[in-house]
Amino acid sequence: MNTMNYRGYTARIEFDERDNIFWGKVLGIQDSITFEGDTVLKLTEDFHAAIDFYLEDCVANGKSPQKPASGRLLLRVSPELHAAALVKAQSLGKSLNQWAADTLSREIST
Repeated sequence: MNTMNYRGYTARIEFDERDNIFWGKVLGIQDSITFEGDTVLKLTEDFHAAIDFYLEDCVANGKSPQKPASGRLLLRVSPELHAAALVKAQSLGKSLNQWAADTLSREIST
């Protein structure tokens, strides 16, 4: 997946062959932020402008901008999976939270 990052926001980048443009969509938030450009430079400029506009618009309207992640993750799993994960974490001398964070980090890095 091709991505761009700016001011803590990440966007997925795609190419539209029909219109011969790059376009992007910011990931990880409910608000919709999209942008486009016919060159990488224009795509980057429009991405930055879209994020800057979003943040300025939030301030102007007294709204808190959505952040891609808060750092808190709630998972709903079966009791059996929960127990197995807890045993695995404890067997490694880790808290369940630390084991889960390490495991997620390792999986994302591969």
